[in-house]
Amino acid sequence: MAQQLRGNDLRELGFPEGRAIGLALAQLQRKHLKRLSQTDQLALLKLILQTPTNFLTDLDWSHTAAALLPPPNRHIELTARKDYVTFGSEYIEPGAVHQMETAMKLPVTVGGALMPDAHFGYGLPIGGVLATDNAVIPYAVGVDIGCRMALSIFPLPPQYLAQRVQELKAVLLATTKFGNRDVFRHGQKLGHAVLERDEFATIPFLRNKQETAAAQIGTSGGGNHFVEFGIVEILDPTNEMGLPVGQYVGLLSHSGSRGLGASVANHYTKLAMDTCQLPAEAKHLAWLTLDSEGGQEYWAAMNLAGDYASACHHQIHQRVAKALGERPLAKVENHHNFAWKERLADGREVIVHRKGATPAGAGVLGVIPGSMTAPGFIVRGRGAAESLSSASHGAGRLMSRTRAKAELGEADVRRHLQAHGVELIGGGLDEAPMTYKDIFAVMQSQQELVDVLGTFTPKIVRMEGGV
Repeated sequence: MAQQLRGNDLRELGFPEGRAIGLALAQLQRKHLKRLSQTDQLALLKLILQTPTNFLTDLDWSHTAAALLPPPNRHIELTARKDYVTFGSEYIEPGAVHQMETAMKLPVTVGGALMPDAHFGYGLPIGGVLATDNAVIPYAVGVDIGCRMALSIFPLPPQYLAQRVQELKAVLLATTKFGNRDVFRHGQKLGHAVLERDEFATIPFLRNKQETAAAQIGTSGGGNHFVEFGIVEILDPTNEMGLPVGQYVGLLSHSGSRGLGASVANHYTKLAMDTCQLPAEAKHLAWLTLDSEGGQEYWAAMNLAGDYASACHHQIHQRVAKALGERPLAKVENHHNFAWKERLADGREVIVHRKGATPAGAGVLGVIPGSMTAPGFIVRGRGAAESLSSASHGAGRLMSRTRAKAELGEADVRRHLQAHGVELIGGGLDEAPMTYKDIFAVMQSQQELVDVLGTFTPKIVRMEGGV
């Protein structure tokens, strides 16, 4: 085992006084680095000191490297607030508005919009849309990268649900897993090409993430994530799904990129905050430029996490379809908590962050859910420039999780579900229907953003717990 290096050894090497020395010494205490000889440790530290930018996304050394960067680019002042458009302002809490106002003061901000389901979050509010110039903000994307809605529409009549409640509850219990501990076991797992992606080998931070991703593939997270059977009603005969007007059985799922996305979000947010130091009120809006190594790696990791989230949904729907012995007539999938390269009307390329907001470009299909007892809406985007071609991603929270647990009673929630003919497996008071805004009011506030093609009314809902 190498003799332990001390601060003076690093100072002699050329390390400046400050955080970098402490961070480096702490890293050298990790088991795999402790095994290196003192000569090898010093050689590694010298290399980091000479080229810190090469180590900004290294799993071991990103924070040390960031602390070695010169200060001029690290302290950034906010600018005058740019204009943005708010939809359904009467339904949005002041905290979310304040967060959006702060985001519009970033020097990299080009434009923004606030959706009617907006509520307070970390960094950008949930329901916030932000366009930036050559910059990606991990916390404006969100922790659950690529979280999405996926809908399968089956050639089954709506009465099928009422006639086979227990059978369909058993299908959901057998084909879905929720949370971090409940995963599919060996022999139950389905493979997927996303697990073989090069990013797991080429991005240093992801090299130890493949095993967890493989364990959680095809599963859903906790919180507000769900898989549910319901009644789809197609209202618009001109719909792009090719379905006649009428009612069908649908399967709707909501979940994201699991532990993979969360680890990517947290790692690169810390990296961004180390290299882009903003005033306290804006610190969670730290960004990475797309021409930096850290920015390029986050962009690749974000896209991988989004594709992984999609793969999870595809496996869920594949399992359920097999259990039903049916093939879907149509599918609709849309995601939020993501960033896209898009062009504004004036031709400028920008990075559009949609944190809890649905892409609503002209002709783009999506699903905007309500709650367990309120319908969701199948929509077609209208490409409205004022919303940066976006719409809400749901009804939005009316009540915080803490308040819901303190104020709501299980008996009242059960009665509410029974009154609406909804069967619930799992779930908690923090996801009760009354914790969400009125989806009809939300949709009324964004009529110019989307056209409604149909509805989805939940009937058998599966969430974390209940087994």
